[in-house]
Amino acid sequence: MADLRERQPAAMSNPSGECAAPEVDPRVEALVHDLIGRVADKWTMLVLEVLEEQGELRFTQLSRAVKGVSQKMLTQTLRAMERDGLVVRTVHAVVPPRVDYRLTALGRGLGAAFCGVWIWAEENLMDVEAARRAFDDRD
Repeated sequence: MADLRERQPAAMSNPSGECAAPEVDPRVEALVHDLIGRVADKWTMLVLEVLEEQGELRFTQLSRAVKGVSQKMLTQTLRAMERDGLVVRTVHAVVPPRVDYRLTALGRGLGAAFCGVWIWAEENLMDVEAARRAFDDRD
């Protein structure tokens, strides 16, 4: 079995496990910054989560599953995700029109990458809540 460090991207390859990027391709750096901006958007994360859990869904089903999202914001989010290759949009030639969305391999991979955030949140929930209470009580 290959050493884990051999399979990690350059940004994670130092032996101490710290995130360090010695000489990163500027295109990769630009993509990372762009994707962080996009997936840090709550609607993208919620759509990603819903499609990961429920599979292919119609626009109306997605709209109901992603609580609080407007039709306009959901449309914008799905278009951006489609442009980035995270979802596939399938239009069915029926009356009334039917449009389905599903995650691509890229979308599933991104969902898996962000799974670590959920794990961290579960493991640290009580500590974060305690820190917030301590901060709020200072006032």
